[in-house]
Amino acid sequence: MALTEFELIMLDNGEVALQRSGSDKALVRIKFSGEVLDYLGGKHLEVAKNMMDAGLQAVFEINEENDVVGFAKD
Repeated sequence: MALTEFELIMLDNGEVALQRSGSDKALVRIKFSGEVLDYLGGKHLEVAKNMMDAGLQAVFEINEENDVVGFAKD
């Protein structure tokens, strides 16, 4: 099974986006309010990375659960 590589990028409008490597289409975007940006003091990229990592981990777990459920039905 081929693994897909993802990259986290900063868009011109200040949003942080996740996209497949080699693509210019954002799969997920995160936009922090000015208040949150001030609160995070420049650490918003680190927070966005952790948010994306948690989301991807959840997707992998959902896929594994679906595979197990599908297997059990056979």
